Amino acid sequence: MGNFKGHALPGSFFLLFGLWWSVKYPLKYACRKNKNACYLGSRVGFQRLEFVEGIIKAVFALIGMVAEQFVPDGPHLKLYNYEKKHWDHLMNWQHATMYFFYGISGLVDIVAHGTNALPAAMDRMMLSLAVFIEGFLFCYHLHGRAMLDVHVHQLLLFAIFGAAACIFLEVFFRGSILLEMLRTSLCILQGSWFWQIGFVLYPPNGSPGWNQTDHTNVMFLTMCYCWHYAFAFLILAVNYTIVSW
Repeated sequence: MGNFKGHALPGSFFLLFGLWWSVKYPLKYACRKNKNACYLGSRVGFQRLEFVEGIIKAVFALIGMVAEQFVPDGPHLKLYNYEKKHWDHLMNWQHATMYFFYGISGLVDIVAHGTNALPAAMDRMMLSLAVFIEGFLFCYHLHGRAMLDVHVHQLLLFAIFGAAACIFLEVFFRGSILLEMLRTSLCILQGSWFWQIGFVLYPPNGSPGWNQTDHTNVMFLTMCYCWHYAFAFLILAVNYTIVSW
């Protein structure tokens, strides 16, 4: 959806997962160091969390796909308009494709942590691919757009591809608290930046729009992006301190 809600929805999903991970991974690390003090310190306990997380991820992805397809101005599952002879609402289709791969990642989580049918690292591999697909789609999402529109989405790509690379490393270094926290910070960054893009490109409540060709806006938003990441690290630091207290 090319509107404020279309950016707030994925932004909320990423923020919720990022905030959850900012508690889960410090807790997992603390339990690993002191297993007797934490019920979830067992492998089974955290497997249950991963299983539930997979269900939530799949549900979020389904909500996203349905929203992209069946909003009033959406494609309603129609990919090509034969009357006008052109593709129909490709932006919505790209967003739905992004959600589809996250849905697959959720299903892999469910199977990987509910059974022994998949290799241990398959969940991380699929999540890495889902994040990469998101970035790949966004790379070809910006043709013909205004300068500021392109810039804010290009900044988003740093968080997306950074997260994809980080999660891919987790395939080989599973359980690394540093990689897990880095992934969490990039997830929070991506979520908050989706919201920022919504406010910049589609100001709610009739707020004045941003000048799309003013280079000072590009400079400010680049700096603002760094502030968003600093805020993500602040959240990690606070939650890590509370959990480890």
